[in-house]
Amino acid sequence: MKPAAAVVNHLLAQEAWARQTLAAHAGKVACIDTGAAQLRLKVAADGYVQDAPAEAAADVTIRVKLSDLPLIAANRERAVSYVKLEGDADFANAISQLSQNLRWDAEDDLARVFGDIAATRMVSGARGLFDAIRTTHKKLTENVAEYFLEEQPMLIRPRMLQDFSSDVVRLRDDLERLSKRIEKLERR
Repeated sequence: MKPAAAVVNHLLAQEAWARQTLAAHAGKVACIDTGAAQLRLKVAADGYVQDAPAEAAADVTIRVKLSDLPLIAANRERAVSYVKLEGDADFANAISQLSQNLRWDAEDDLARVFGDIAATRMVSGARGLFDAIRTTHKKLTENVAEYFLEEQPMLIRPRMLQDFSSDVVRLRDDLERLSKRIEKLERR
């Protein structure tokens, strides 16, 4: 079994509703095409997935750009807007529903190895670390932007750019009017 099928089956093992959803589409093949590689998975009668041969016809093809994978990971609710679906609409809808609602319970997996208390602390520590990284990233971005706007002006605020553009247009119009007045005075 390839790693992708093993990972999907691990997630499916934790959620009976997900296996029931997929079991309704037993025998169908889904193809995830990234352009660089294709992954074909066939739904088994029990709702789990297994590898499908490369020559197997896909009932649903999900085309996704590799460059969009970070966007999909960051916002799974909008994942459908980044992919192109072709094929069986019901099967595609089931896959979309699974992609939005199927979650990995890391704490449960860690508890089997390290125990409940250690797993809870590991997961809360990882969450705290990710939150700290996210907060640090946001603050760093804001500080760099402020530095380049205020202390070392390499960037310009949108309002200042609009004001400058308005001043240029006004100056151009004034210059045209002045030029026409001078021409009129010269003709006299």
